[in-house]
Amino acid sequence: MARQDVPDAAALAPIGLICGNGTLPGAVVERLRAAGRKTYVVAIRGEAEDGLRQVADVELGFGQIGRLFKGLGKAGCQELILIGGIVKRPDFTSILGDPGTLWRLPRIIKAMAGGDDSLLGKVIGIFESEGFQVVGLHDVAPDLLAGSGALGRHTPDANGLRDMTLALEAARRLGDLDIGQGAVAVAGRVIALEGAEGTDAMLRRCADLRANGRVRAKTPGGVLVKTVKPGQDLRVDLPAIGPMTIALAKSAGLAGIAVQAQGALIAEEAQTLQAADDAGLFIFGFSADPRDMTSELQP
Repeated sequence: MARQDVPDAAALAPIGLICGNGTLPGAVVERLRAAGRKTYVVAIRGEAEDGLRQVADVELGFGQIGRLFKGLGKAGCQELILIGGIVKRPDFTSILGDPGTLWRLPRIIKAMAGGDDSLLGKVIGIFESEGFQVVGLHDVAPDLLAGSGALGRHTPDANGLRDMTLALEAARRLGDLDIGQGAVAVAGRVIALEGAEGTDAMLRRCADLRANGRVRAKTPGGVLVKTVKPGQDLRVDLPAIGPMTIALAKSAGLAGIAVQAQGALIAEEAQTLQAADDAGLFIFGFSADPRDMTSELQP
């Protein structure tokens, strides 16, 4: 008798989702449940959106790590996904909680040292040491990742490609230092690099620079580039854009936004792309050096 394919046990078990802020966690939960995948949703207290909290199985604070692992184990989770942002890195007082937190405290304290990439890698290590497999969006919901080429109605011109290439180089060098994932170039000059304040604040700075004459351009021009850091673990902290990014890019007088294809997220994709179309901005997914992608400049 021919052997029948047996579904992987991990795929039959609920997948655990540990959810921070933003709209993306809710979209991932909805997508997984629509596909018939069982979920166990943990909302991080003080971070998760109200809508996500309403569909979560449990809401936990940073001092309830023992309860977190107990709940994941009781639900039968084998795979985990860490999704959404964390506005404030927890301090030592916020992680002093239940007994399960306390006996893991040495590993937690060690994880809190270092930059963002170091922190995320150590957090993954803690989950894996407990027997869980941490997966990424490319494993469970790849359709939420940005595609390649022009993603909306508008396309970059030669000036846009030049600024895209320059901002990409700046963002990659920034990533080498584990600082940020984005940069803005206007008229052949890098005018902003993303730091701890995040993309939105960087774009507001760009608008201020244009308003006070530090960026002299009478017509919209310039590109925001968001890309993964060199060597970044693609399971966590992927660069993302959404409707707010479009609004702030327009206020900053930019011509468009470029993101790494299959390495960046577009939150509320339909709304984001429509907002870009209405604002006259292009959204472009690059898979290589933008100068080599002119063949993909078709809407």
